[in-house]
Amino acid sequence: MKKNVSKKVKLAVLLILTAILAVGCAAQSSQPETEELIMGLDDTFAPMGFRDEKGELVGFDVDLANEVAERIGVTIKFQPIDWSMKETELNAGNIDLIWNGYTITAERQEKVAFTKPYLENSQIIVTLADSDINTKVDLAGKNVAVQAESSALDAINSEPEVAESFGELVEFSTNNEAFSDLESGRTDALVVDEVNARYFMKQVGEEKYKVLDEDFGDEEYGIGLRKEDTELLKKINDAMDEMKKDGTYDAIYAKWFSEN
Repeated sequence: MKKNVSKKVKLAVLLILTAILAVGCAAQSSQPETEELIMGLDDTFAPMGFRDEKGELVGFDVDLANEVAERIGVTIKFQPIDWSMKETELNAGNIDLIWNGYTITAERQEKVAFTKPYLENSQIIVTLADSDINTKVDLAGKNVAVQAESSALDAINSEPEVAESFGELVEFSTNNEAFSDLESGRTDALVVDEVNARYFMKQVGEEKYKVLDEDFGDEEYGIGLRKEDTELLKKINDAMDEMKKDGTYDAIYAKWFSEN
C-alpha cells in the first residue's frame, strides 16, 4: 500500500514539474524577438560611416543609427554594400535602410521613401593645390573623377554643357579611390560631397588640395526605406525629431563636425 502511495506522489510531483516547465517555455516563446534592421552603407564614406584603425564601423550616421535603434526598440546590423546597387539591395529585401550620406533627389524618390532631411551638403570641386583649374570653365579637356551612381554624378549630369566639356569623366567605386587617382595625377579634378572631402583632406593634409569657389550645388541627406515601410518611416522621423529637441543630435554632430 505504501509503495502505491509513494508511486502516486512521485507521479503527481513529476506531472506538476512538467506543467511548470511547459508554462515557462510557453511564456518564454511568447516574448517577441527584438526586430533587426539591416542598414546598407558604403564603409569608406568618412565621416558618415567608415572603418577606424581597429576595423570597426564608426561615423556620424553610425552613431545616429544606433541611437535611433535604441529609441524605437530594434537592433541594427551594419551591412557594407556596393553603393551603385543600393536601391536594388533595398527593394530586394537584402537591407532595410540606406543610411550613409544618401542625398534626396527626385529620381531616387521614385524608387524609395525618404525620411525628413537631417544634414545639408554641397557637391564641391577639388583639385591639387598647384592646379591651374580655378573655375568650371577650366575643367574643359580635363579628366574629372567622381563616385559611380552618386549624387555627385547626378549633379554633374544636371549641367550637361559643363560635363560635355570634360576630356573624360572617370567613375570610381569609392571616393577614396577617386582621391588616390587625383593625388597621383591620373585625374585633374574630383567632384565630391563636401562632407566627405573636408574630413578626408583634414586627415591627410588640407594643404595638398584646393577647393574651387564654384560648385555643383547644394543638397540634403535623408534615410532611404522601402515605400511600403510607412510605420518604420514614422518611427525614425519621430526619433530623429526627439533627438534634435533633447540635444542628442547636436552632441553627435559636434563629435564629428566640431570644426566644420
